[in-house]
Amino acid sequence: MFSLKLILTVTFSLFLTACSTTPSSEQTVSDPKDPLEAINRPFWTFTWDYADKYVFRPASQGYVEYMPTDLRTGVLNMALNLNEPSTIINHLLQAKFTDAAKSTGRFVLNSTVGLLGFFDPASDFGWSRQEEEFGEVLGSYGVGDGPFLVVPALGPSSVREEVGDFVDSYYWPLAVIDFWPNLLRAGIIGLEARASFADQEAILRDAIDPYEFVKNAYFQNMQYKVYDGNPPIEVNQAEEENIDAYLEELEGM
Repeated sequence: MFSLKLILTVTFSLFLTACSTTPSSEQTVSDPKDPLEAINRPFWTFTWDYADKYVFRPASQGYVEYMPTDLRTGVLNMALNLNEPSTIINHLLQAKFTDAAKSTGRFVLNSTVGLLGFFDPASDFGWSRQEEEFGEVLGSYGVGDGPFLVVPALGPSSVREEVGDFVDSYYWPLAVIDFWPNLLRAGIIGLEARASFADQEAILRDAIDPYEFVKNAYFQNMQYKVYDGNPPIEVNQAEEENIDAYLEELEGM
């Protein structure tokens, strides 16, 4: 959901060094990652200024206020436990056999001893949750993000992520769960994520251009996930050439 994606993108925006300047129209058009900006910006305005302000934010506040903490934790654990089978397969597709084994142990132990995932005894064995999505599998094999997308009321995404989410939805057990239980599950995850984001939303409000801020943070987050927290250092070749030329000029003085 939007709120889940929003907390991920803005949290990882703390790693960005420059993302608060308003782009010129020429820069906007030339951004190869965002050819649909003319459509995405109105969708972003609707999502952040209306859907979140009048629906997601108050809903998450009410959920946190009236839902007992222990019950919230258990229900969220159950919702996330259903992602473990897809995580196992996605680990295997990347030959991450150790991670796949841990995720298998998590799912079996939490689904049985943990009462369908309500409790998380697997964490006591050091088997922490390591969710892996099919979009990350595609990224690990060199498939690019594709154009940036803002899904109305759901938030930042990309073509690769949408394809990945579609594939993940066909893994067991999500594929055999009816629409309304699946919607309830997504709602629980989204409400918890939006509640967790409450203390950080000022970061987004203070940005000169929230749309550009979230877009840059989104791609930063996707790269971070694909490389399991160790993304390669990107070098701007044009800037490097300018620096080299400047240094050569200084040496010749």
